[in-house]
Amino acid sequence: MFRLNNSILTVLFFIASFAFAQIQPAMLDRPMTNFTMPTYDGKTVSLSDFKGKNVLIVFPRGYAAENRWCSICNYQYAQMLDLDKKIKGKTDLQILYVFPYSEEKAHEWIDAFPDQMALIESMKNPKDDSEQSMRRAAFAKNYFTEKYEFTKGDVPTPFPILIDSARTVSKSLGLFMAEWGGSKVDQNIPAVFLLDKNGVLKFKYVGQSTADRPGVDYLLKVIEKLL
Repeated sequence: MFRLNNSILTVLFFIASFAFAQIQPAMLDRPMTNFTMPTYDGKTVSLSDFKGKNVLIVFPRGYAAENRWCSICNYQYAQMLDLDKKIKGKTDLQILYVFPYSEEKAHEWIDAFPDQMALIESMKNPKDDSEQSMRRAAFAKNYFTEKYEFTKGDVPTPFPILIDSARTVSKSLGLFMAEWGGSKVDQNIPAVFLLDKNGVLKFKYVGQSTADRPGVDYLLKVIEKLL
């Protein structure tokens, strides 16, 4: 009986050890676990490919509701395009976007940019003066301070958009949710992770609400201070 129990304990130990090895939280001042994912344009990228570079990993929310993209995520992507331009030639930083859906959905998301930017502008300038529209307009004008315009089929993609369709990385970091922010839809909690050239996590920002995202100016200060 003792041998049987001992064997069971051994098996349970190895199962627990395997699970721990697969799901490791991202700890500050610790190396981030390597991952490999396909990109939306048919390539394959590993985090280790960028060893020797600083890396900014962005996890957008994705859907805000069933069949409705998160406008804030599209706006944040536009901000990251600005950030990429501002740091180019100054800091050896690689931006990675981790998308929690299929490659097909990633293409749909990119194609939706012109409409999403138009939606944001319509929120700033509502056609009616109802109390709800005015509250939404006040938020939009305060939050979406920049005006971005994109043409369908010509949305810039200067950094890799990784396809985490199995949500392996998103789940391991505790970001993937089937319900969050008052919405029952598969989505990520928006988050940003900054790694130094040795792959060590120096900064992480996990949104506490749907609109809680670090802006470009804030990230620039963090990058200049930590890297």
